[in-house]
Amino acid sequence: MQKLQTSDNVKEAYDEFYKTHDEAWRMLGAKYKAYHIIDVCKGQSFEKVLEVGAGDGSILQKLSDYNFAPEFHAVEISESGVQHIRSRNIKKVVSVQEFDGYKLPFGDDSFDLIILSHVLEHVEHERLLLREIKRVAKNFVIEVPIDYKNNVDKRINHFMAYGHINMYTPTSLRYLLQTEGFEIRKGLTSIIVPELTRFNTFINQKKPDTLFNRFKILAQFAVKNTLVELSNTFRERLANAYTVLCTKTDKQADIF
Repeated sequence: MQKLQTSDNVKEAYDEFYKTHDEAWRMLGAKYKAYHIIDVCKGQSFEKVLEVGAGDGSILQKLSDYNFAPEFHAVEISESGVQHIRSRNIKKVVSVQEFDGYKLPFGDDSFDLIILSHVLEHVEHERLLLREIKRVAKNFVIEVPIDYKNNVDKRINHFMAYGHINMYTPTSLRYLLQTEGFEIRKGLTSIIVPELTRFNTFINQKKPDTLFNRFKILAQFAVKNTLVELSNTFRERLANAYTVLCTKTDKQADIF
């Protein structure tokens, strides 16, 4: 039986991904991803933490700065990502390794917590990765972007440019996790904050930084934030990201 690993073309794409690096944008995004992790883990403490698909290490940098845990480890499929993580010299990171996307180089129950932040949307065989992280840890924080909206099929080129091959809603993520034997302890929806929108609009997209455009960003956020506070239906429908804290159970996926 052939060993399952990330497809060569996908691996090559991510090997190149972190060679052109936008540090300010990645660290800004990482700040809020780290906030979500800390928020969903409130009341819990973890000693040994592994980030799977750690990218350039920006989330680990923030979590270390915030003293989230005393010991961090990282695995990443891209060579450029591994090199970038190592170059950060994050004080609480004990190990950084390249891996094949599915087989983690650790024994059973090696970690108290695995972080999988904005990874599943990129994974060709998502259930196989979930089964592997379930083998290696006891608790999990998983965050995905909420990309699935009406007519998402008309934006394939947009999402493929970011490597998003899987689409989620909060409901579909819960279904996926529960059918793989994960018990969801806490869920957190979030919407994009004005600080991120301003950076993306004025720096990344190079749109004019005018008073009108700044007011428009704040107004759109205020309307959306008001709606998500009104009901859980709006909260999940309008969310830009969904973060869950879950634990593994003895249940195994019984497909067919």
